[in-house]
Amino acid sequence: MARIAVIGAGMGALAAAARLAVAGHRVAVYERTETYGGAVRRFERDGFSFDTGPGLLPLPAVWRDLFVKTGKEPLEACVELVQVDPCARHVFADGSEVLLPNASRAGVVSALEETLGAGAGQRWGDFLVRAREAWDRTRRPLLEEPLWPNWRVLAEREPYPSVPHKRLLRTRRAGTLAEIGAWELRDARLAALLEGHALAYGLDPRATPASAAVLPYMEHAFGAWYVRGGMRELARAVYERCLARRVEFFFGAEVVRVLEKDGRAAGVELAGGPSGAVGAGGGTVVEADFVVAPGTLYGAPAGVPARGDGEPAPRRGLPSRLTVLLALRGGRPGGTAHRTVVHTEDRDGELESLFGTAPGLPERPTVTVLRPDDPAPVPDADHEAVVLSCVVPAGADVPGDFADVLITTAERALPGLREHVLWHEVRTPAAVAAETGAEGGSVPPPALAAGGGRLLHPANSTGLRGLFTVGGWAHPGGGLPHAGMSGALVSGLIVEGPEFRGSR
Repeated sequence: MARIAVIGAGMGALAAAARLAVAGHRVAVYERTETYGGAVRRFERDGFSFDTGPGLLPLPAVWRDLFVKTGKEPLEACVELVQVDPCARHVFADGSEVLLPNASRAGVVSALEETLGAGAGQRWGDFLVRAREAWDRTRRPLLEEPLWPNWRVLAEREPYPSVPHKRLLRTRRAGTLAEIGAWELRDARLAALLEGHALAYGLDPRATPASAAVLPYMEHAFGAWYVRGGMRELARAVYERCLARRVEFFFGAEVVRVLEKDGRAAGVELAGGPSGAVGAGGGTVVEADFVVAPGTLYGAPAGVPARGDGEPAPRRGLPSRLTVLLALRGGRPGGTAHRTVVHTEDRDGELESLFGTAPGLPERPTVTVLRPDDPAPVPDADHEAVVLSCVVPAGADVPGDFADVLITTAERALPGLREHVLWHEVRTPAAVAAETGAEGGSVPPPALAAGGGRLLHPANSTGLRGLFTVGGWAHPGGGLPHAGMSGALVSGLIVEGPEFRGSR
């Protein structure tokens, strides 16, 4: 039985802790804040409650697998999963809109054909077929296996089978999402639908490799799910599974240094926490045979080794997310979509604001509106809890009136929204940084192939034996499914050793 110190109680760390405890190890989690869940938090006020992190769950099979592998009770016995239908309502710049059914390619094709015109649905359906091919080519190496030692193969090979496009005297193939939209979809609204999947992760579609086609494919193939009571309930269920497996938790315990002895990780030094020997820095020392750390720890000044020259480097400066929580008078109307995406009327302006040489707040952002059909987040049926969000630069200084920009944008889809607002709360990148430890509140995207490896994340194994990284800033990247997968990979590497190649 090995002693394992886990730094942080994010979702990837919790997934690793539960799996390692079931394998017979003694696991202790040291979290600098006072609660678990990382970005999966809840804000409560006056009988209202809001998810402040992810609002929907793609690929629930990842978390189902965790519960199967760590106990007798399946995930559905611990939380209530609801498949959201329609998957989303999209309101485009020209005022047209479409309701997309959940996990139904035929239904999506039909809806697009009826609302956006002849040929639109067929072009999107053909795109999804090609996106599936990219998914089949990358699913295992990007999600289910540790990062390959020859990871440059993933960096250089574009898995998306682009359609040849003749332009003047040249034949070209789309290498970015924006080029797929322009050359293959050939409709500004379909392009917005495609690019919105990248933008939601803070990615510039003009530079994001075509392999990101897997993002809309995942949603269309596996659906979008909601956890009744809010996504925080998923974090609670995973935390309780850890407790049931006798994982120890120490909150308010900040790790300031990873200890090294004889060329391998030997424990952690805390600024405070459990009793033990006093370290060189004056903190408390906790010995361990293995240490599991968040990927955000890389680049920290104290006690963390640098990556080797041959590995992908942790990315810096990725965008963050601004969230506006709205407490509304008046109940949720019947037939309301759980998720509405209001696409920007100024695509070029938004992208330049977010990804240009001088990043700033977009004047007309793309705004996602979440309106869950759930009595839990509201004091009674005569009120509604609504979450608005948009992508903003990391570390952005958000003025107090910027919430009005999001509300005004949302009113393109929800006329009169402002009249129902009782109060609102703004969650800035600073809040994201405080909860997750990510510099500037950056939100990590999932790992993607091609693009020179810019969207690959550092391997879970590190340059220091016995030290592993987990969570959104390590392989396979950001998003709730990817966090769960990172926990499974780290557990496999510790339990089975460096020859571990993922579950079969």
